[in-house]
Amino acid sequence: MTNYYIIPIAALIPLAVGFVWYNPKVMGTAWMNATGMTEEKAKETNMVKVFGLSILFALMLAMSMQFLVIHQVHLKSMFFKQPIDDPSTEMGALYKSVMDKLGTGYRTFKHGAFHGTICALFIVLPVLGTNALFEGKSFKYIGINVGYWLICFMLMGGVISAFL
Repeated sequence: MTNYYIIPIAALIPLAVGFVWYNPKVMGTAWMNATGMTEEKAKETNMVKVFGLSILFALMLAMSMQFLVIHQVHLKSMFFKQPIDDPSTEMGALYKSVMDKLGTGYRTFKHGAFHGTICALFIVLPVLGTNALFEGKSFKYIGINVGYWLICFMLMGGVISAFL
């Protein structure tokens, strides 16, 4: 049985990490200086909208993260349109055999965190870095935001790989 409750748990990670990371005593003040954000601007923000969309985006990210950190997810795609749910069929027996031998391979927190790190460095950094460069933002701004997502991807990847 798949533990799909792990997805919403993993989706809470960006909120928890953000609570700490963007605290003024950690990176919050540096982030505000790098973005030009002020306390007055922050008070004008619609926080219901911000947190509502943040939770939605975190859920989307957590759902897609399983495809980035769990190798076995791709195995089913090899049997596309094949009857794999019935082990009495040839394809079903082959699928069951492979999953019996390899089904839990590389399903550790460490392995998921590794893949999360790779995704952050090769997906998040280029996307946020490109946007920041065209917006005229500093390398400090890039480092603060990519650092946040690096930690989030590491933790989300680890949790999803180990527990899903």
